[in-house]
Amino acid sequence: MNAGWRWVMGFLGAFSGVVWIIGSLTVPETYAPVLLRRRAERLSKLSGKVYQSKLDIDQGKTTIKQAFKIALSRPWLLLFKEPIVFLLSLYMAIVYGTLYMLFDAYPIVFEEYRGWNQGVGSLPFLGIMVGMMAAVAYNIFDNKRYIRTQEQHGGFAPPEARLPPCMVASFAVPIGLFWFAWTDSPSIHWMASVAAGAPFGFGLVLVFLSNLSYLIDTYTIFAASVLAANSVMRSVFGAVFPLFTTYMYENLGIHWATCIPAFLALACVPFPFLFYKYGAAIRTRCQYAAESDAFMRNMLAQFTKEPEPQEQVQAEEKFDRTEAAAAEVDAGDSDSSTEQLPAVHRTNTKASTRTAKQSLYEGSPYDIDRVNTRESFKQ
Repeated sequence: MNAGWRWVMGFLGAFSGVVWIIGSLTVPETYAPVLLRRRAERLSKLSGKVYQSKLDIDQGKTTIKQAFKIALSRPWLLLFKEPIVFLLSLYMAIVYGTLYMLFDAYPIVFEEYRGWNQGVGSLPFLGIMVGMMAAVAYNIFDNKRYIRTQEQHGGFAPPEARLPPCMVASFAVPIGLFWFAWTDSPSIHWMASVAAGAPFGFGLVLVFLSNLSYLIDTYTIFAASVLAANSVMRSVFGAVFPLFTTYMYENLGIHWATCIPAFLALACVPFPFLFYKYGAAIRTRCQYAAESDAFMRNMLAQFTKEPEPQEQVQAEEKFDRTEAAAAEVDAGDSDSSTEQLPAVHRTNTKASTRTAKQSLYEGSPYDIDRVNTRESFKQ
């Protein structure tokens, strides 16, 4: 309270820097294509042959120029060409921008109108925190419903199964905002306006968790680009909303100024219900969503095929070495050949065995044993 805003920003910057350093040194690589490529390089170095991962053989290596082109263009294409991405990103951006608006609105309501000092005036944010914690508890409970839905669909639950929490949250957000709007007067006990933050925080977390999960499940192979597009829109709203908050509260008053984002949140209530009922039909009419759905259906078909006898699989893994042309290898080098990576034996932990049945498929396009694959090129 006495150090000023510069120390607040300095503390956050220092804390973020420490976390970044620790994370960079301790968090291992988990991206499957990178792990497989490193393993291929390690085997090539040890054996003198040229190994390539199946992903590189099927898709080829991506140059830095291509990677930048895709990373900078695809999020915008998804944001403006896919209605699912645009509408849900808009919904999340409105809720996110409202949170940042409240960072300015709470000091106006509790410090200017009620006369509280800065230290006490920041305590009402605890109401939002209580709602967020309740949302986390609710999501843990709701996850049991999602697991049952997975089992009913053979381990491949439709993306719409992620939306019920958002359907609940779509009412909680405007309820909390209207509640705060008409109880923030100094003539009303402060507990009423502080408690209004709980339903807003509850809805905020569930809107984020539910919509992000829905977007990831809908655009599996384009998930990174979808999340980038979503982050851009959220960040824009989060940056812009505080710019007009003070003027809005001065001109409209503390009641109607808070009603503006409440009406915006109310207008977004139909979104989760719309996609819950018509999401499957909408996805077939969206280019990237349909491509992702076809990709995942193909993987599901391969996953549900009748497995071959274990002895035959082991024999194929032992002797099959499919050769493919490699541009990096000199044709005159008779000691070199391009081979697919030998299989890594997959072992499940006791925890993973308890939480997921064998019939469940998590929908990952790169479903590999990351731990054993990573250890294979460290030896």
